Amino acid sequence: MSESFFTTRWSLVAEAGRQRPGAAPPAEVRAALEVLCRAYWPPLYAFARRGGARPDEAADQVQDFFARLLEKGDLAAADPQRGRFRAWLLTAFRHHAANLRDRDRAQKRGGGRRALSLDAPQVDAGEAESRLLPQLADPRTQEAEYERQWALLVLERARERLAAELVRAGKARELDALLPFLTAGDEGLPYAQVAQDLGRSEGAVKVAVHRLRRRYGELLREEVAGTLADPREVADELAALMAALAAR
Repeated sequence: MSESFFTTRWSLVAEAGRQRPGAAPPAEVRAALEVLCRAYWPPLYAFARRGGARPDEAADQVQDFFARLLEKGDLAAADPQRGRFRAWLLTAFRHHAANLRDRDRAQKRGGGRRALSLDAPQVDAGEAESRLLPQLADPRTQEAEYERQWALLVLERARERLAAELVRAGKARELDALLPFLTAGDEGLPYAQVAQDLGRSEGAVKVAVHRLRRRYGELLREEVAGTLADPREVADELAALMAALAAR
């Protein structure tokens, strides 16, 4: 995910919510919606697939959903005082998917077929499917899978930002050696081997791992804070993220 997930904050939602129904979107509004679409497309796709939709059906549902958000200006209804943006988005998607099912049933009776509005940022459905496929056998609910996919994206974005920082600092070699230590426990980690490979002492490698983990934690908190209206909720949201990853 190349876009900055950290920018999917309520200010970005407000920017995207400036779209007037039926009007051509200004460039900044289009850009805001594109970031939101790419950030939340995989969790919504996972929700649709977990509900029984085929891959092509799920992709169409999500793509059409974001296109209609753009066309109708529905993001203006999102209110940070009413809870998490991802909860609002899931509720809106539920309504949209139900409307699509009703419309499809009506058009089948009439012999017609609806035309999808696909004028929304395109996302690689194949990548979303490949990420999700190993999880479909697990007995998760649709909601649990949606939350899990959101959590995975937050973790991924924090890792991407951390990796980018190390590359900018000229530490690409260190990055490759130390990233596997990021979330692993200390027991059994090959500090001595990594130290030899990097030409550093074992103690220096342990310090570098400690700093890497600390910076990762900071970036993770920033990613979470970027999706909240109230920064005091970060601890609760981090707990929800970890619970989503652990849920079965």
